[in-house]
Amino acid sequence: MPDNNPSLQEHIRRQRDMLYNMLLDPMKRAARRCARVWDQREMLDQALIKSLDQVPYCSYLYAMDLNGRQISANASQDGLIQADFGRDRSQRPYMQELDPRQDMTLSSAYISLRASRPSLTAVRKVRVDGELVGYLGADFDLRDLPLTKEHYSEPGRWRQIKGDPAIRSQVFQQCRIQSTLDDKLDLVLPVLEELVTEHGAFQVEIHFSSSRATLWFMHDPYRYHLVEIDALTDPDICLVYPHHAYPDDAVIPRDSIRPILQTFRHLRFADDTIYLRAGSLNLFNGIVGLNFSCDGSHYIPHDQFLARDSRFWNGI
Repeated sequence: MPDNNPSLQEHIRRQRDMLYNMLLDPMKRAARRCARVWDQREMLDQALIKSLDQVPYCSYLYAMDLNGRQISANASQDGLIQADFGRDRSQRPYMQELDPRQDMTLSSAYISLRASRPSLTAVRKVRVDGELVGYLGADFDLRDLPLTKEHYSEPGRWRQIKGDPAIRSQVFQQCRIQSTLDDKLDLVLPVLEELVTEHGAFQVEIHFSSSRATLWFMHDPYRYHLVEIDALTDPDICLVYPHHAYPDDAVIPRDSIRPILQTFRHLRFADDTIYLRAGSLNLFNGIVGLNFSCDGSHYIPHDQFLARDSRFWNGI
């Protein structure tokens, strides 16, 4: 059964497999063309120019000897770049990653020296009469490469991320200090609930220790709104933002917003040493985010967060 929510690394692997398969045949044909004139520099340069348009999305095409030293000019869309003849590429990432079992290796992404941009290089073995004589290199700017139609989305599973070790080592020497927001939670939480359910706030981050909230709204999704404590305790703030119906495609149900906010309250006051510093929710990925005084962070599906028998609650 196909994986409907692949991990980031799995998604990268699929993209690389697609690119590898796309380049395999064009690089094979280019290597054969170059092999016929391998020891004739001028003709080799011309073979590279002729091959360039047949290797899709290629920025530079060049030939190297067995030691990784360039024996040709760089073939580019602007013509031949003679200055790269003799360049030692043996220590570049793509040469360090050569797979001896494969005729072609597609490198991991790296930062190019010429453009200082993320790039990939395909390296193809070149043989003359069955003998390995060198390599054909093809550079690709990641901006130019196509992506598959399958776009990456964040996994909907519980994740825990450790923070600053310096903070963790001192955690039992600290104690929660009552903030202004703590004092006024009975005013703040209903205002935040109203902004989410009636005014289109789809992501909310509550910073308890610094008495502020950061919000993103449906009507203005590319800009965050920083709301400080005076505004958070004033229901009139709801007059500032236009009414917006609760989105039909929200993953978090409307009636779960209040329980999530109330659970934030519980985690803020449950312990004076390990306490909630910041909590967030996002309606569309359904994730609740938590940052604790030990600088540990949790990202939890909302339904698991609200289930008191979940793995998260078992550890509290």
